[in-house]
Amino acid sequence: METVLDILKYILPSAITFAAVYFVLQKFLDNEHRKQLLLLKKEAQSETIHLRLQAFERLVLFLERSSLDKLVLRLHKPGMSAKLMQAEITRTINEEFNHNLTQQVYISATTWDIIKKAKDETIRVVTLAGTQMNDTSTAADLGQKVFEIMGRLEATPTQIAINQIKKEIRQLF
Repeated sequence: METVLDILKYILPSAITFAAVYFVLQKFLDNEHRKQLLLLKKEAQSETIHLRLQAFERLVLFLERSSLDKLVLRLHKPGMSAKLMQAEITRTINEEFNHNLTQQVYISATTWDIIKKAKDETIRVVTLAGTQMNDTSTAADLGQKVFEIMGRLEATPTQIAINQIKKEIRQLF
């Protein structure tokens, strides 16, 4: 019996020491693991913010390029008919939009819906102006009618969408 007590005198402190070291080491490793995960998450978040900002930039560029005042001036050619100008404006807006479709992944659904609405409203203004033209109307006539319609609006559809993008960017920071 005495030998068992002698053995326990040596084993028990060793077991207690081993258990203490094991739990301290386990806690340390868990903390290190959490730190690594936090660093990875922070790095990924930084990259995501960078991608989102690029998407916002591209969408603002799309909206600026799709604004009717810029499109009418950019696409107008002397001698161009109103119908051809209307078709060119509509085609250009749709091409620009399709080129930026993937950017919706990086923005909120609300903002994307407002951007789609801006595109549709812009095309609707051109279509409305086009319905008021006759077969002899020129691109300049269409442009004048577009400016007249846009002048009656409180804010252009593209400006409303750009303001929404700016609002979402401010929410990021």
